Amino acid sequence: MSATEPRATTLDLVPDVAARVADAVKVYGVGATEVRALDHVTVDFPAARFTAVMGPSGSGKSTLMHCAAGLDTLSAGSAWIGGTELGTLNDRRLTLLRRERIGFVFQAFNLVPTLTVRENITLPLDLAGAAPDQAWLDSLIDVIGLGDRLHHRPGELSGGQQQRVAVARALAGRPQVVFADEPTGNLDSRTGGEVLGLLRRAVDEMGRCVVMVTHDPTAAGYADQALFLADGRLVDRMDAPTADRVLDRMKAFERRQS
Repeated sequence: MSATEPRATTLDLVPDVAARVADAVKVYGVGATEVRALDHVTVDFPAARFTAVMGPSGSGKSTLMHCAAGLDTLSAGSAWIGGTELGTLNDRRLTLLRRERIGFVFQAFNLVPTLTVRENITLPLDLAGAAPDQAWLDSLIDVIGLGDRLHHRPGELSGGQQQRVAVARALAGRPQVVFADEPTGNLDSRTGGEVLGLLRRAVDEMGRCVVMVTHDPTAAGYADQALFLADGRLVDRMDAPTADRVLDRMKAFERRQS
């Protein structure tokens, strides 16, 4: 990067909006094989709020998350992190933005098996050549409750403990927004609840924005709002969702589609 090229982190951020997509279209394939995974979706993900994105398989929920996070590109429309439009960034600046502004939590944990818990948590910072904020790191370790396991490796932890490490890793760089793709999909209900509680605390106590893709009404009950997609379109939203209300809404969608 040249001395005159601005860093992504110097761009102004839009107050109260951590991420957004506007008139987002994503098309895979051409002609007879064309699939419209996103069909003119516009949605804001507010700062310091927990949003659950729901829908049946093939509804476009994971595509929405990947495009909003800069892991995939839109066919049309725009995606923003704060005040930065992702489509205006070259590969290097997009990589910097993802590193500095975005955290990721995936269903498969994606921990490095040869590294300790502490090394996994600080890995993104280490790759960026950045020193961790020790006070922030200590607070994360306290929140995940694994202070006595920092020198253990992932294979010595339970699935829930591994996912808690993955959440701490996602938060280690103080990202503006955390994207979580089915973070409880490989966990039983008790350990899944621990991870969801940790994501909830990241919003309430740390002021992070969390965007979670899930198919689980119980998981959606931890969120401040739930968005519902079907056939690549945003078809409904719900404030203050509960597991029962989300389940009823999903059953209604299924009845309309049958």
